Amino acid sequence: MDIVVEPLSAVPIYQQIRDRVVELIAAGQLHAGDVLTPIRSLAAAFGINPATVVKAYDLLREEGFVTTNRRVGTVVAQVSVADPLATEWQRRLETLLAEAVARGAETSAVLDACADAIANLRSTR
Repeated sequence: MDIVVEPLSAVPIYQQIRDRVVELIAAGQLHAGDVLTPIRSLAAAFGINPATVVKAYDLLREEGFVTTNRRVGTVVAQVSVADPLATEWQRRLETLLAEAVARGAETSAVLDACADAIANLRSTR
């Protein structure tokens, strides 16, 4: 699992880890059944407390992106569109869109940015 975090970012490291894993799943670089880097190994690689990685993996588990198997560790789950947790992304999207509108972004610019983001995810597959 190849991810990068920005230690000086205002975004907490656990959130950055969560976000990068979701992006890798969306880009098709992580698939259902793939094993994530073990907590201690990822913490050591970033020089962070293992509890930070635990928090990221717990968040991914709560959101249905991963499951934990005691024998193999944390693995990417088979995510279903019909999953009841899937509506959470829509709430986050509405907040992001509200931020764009509050900053004066035009609808067409926001839609173009969304289309570009989706195209970028698909191009890495």
